[in-house]
Amino acid sequence: MLRPALLFACLLLLPVSFLHAEEKPETTKSESKVRKLFDGKTLKGWKINDKGYYKDHGDVTVKEGEIHLAKGDPATGIVLSTQPPKMNYEIHLEAKRVDGSDFFCGLTFPVGDTHQTLIIGGWGGGVTGLSNVDGMAAVENDTTGYTEFENNQWYKIRVRVEPKAIRVWIDDEKIIHLNPEGRRLDIWIEQDTSKPLGIGTWYTGSALRNIGIEKLD
Repeated sequence: MLRPALLFACLLLLPVSFLHAEEKPETTKSESKVRKLFDGKTLKGWKINDKGYYKDHGDVTVKEGEIHLAKGDPATGIVLSTQPPKMNYEIHLEAKRVDGSDFFCGLTFPVGDTHQTLIIGGWGGGVTGLSNVDGMAAVENDTTGYTEFENNQWYKIRVRVEPKAIRVWIDDEKIIHLNPEGRRLDIWIEQDTSKPLGIGTWYTGSALRNIGIEKLD
């Protein structure tokens, strides 16, 4: 049996990697799979939504790593210039309301060959939900929720789209889990010009940052 002093000396000679073999950090999501949709400096990859209900939009500007959507009459928004995935993907962003009291993030996104719009902060400022499910808006279907949103506070929003589940998180709290199978999914005509993937506001100013999308395996 090795004496304590000799054992300690032997341990000092072992590679650091051996000593810490049981302390490997938990595997995290590969950042290489996430495609940034906003470079933090320009609107490259996006176009200003200037059609339909977005015709009388507010100013859209980029400053300090944020996209600012000024209050429109009634809507202001941006639309992705390229075609996003239709299924098996996840999109995330951060958003905050800076002016007004209606939805500060209306995220329209593909679900197979149709679309949905995630409403954050609508109908007086707190309603969350998907529009439309079986012909019912975000305020009246089984995805409807309510959150007290504070102006000028950032919220992390994440949407995951899979064949049997549309899931939504705000600040890591899951607020929506909808199985789209057998449901009739569509969007309001007001959001038609936000397809295939767009972000808009309603009589409200907002800021956006850290927008990215990941195609799931």
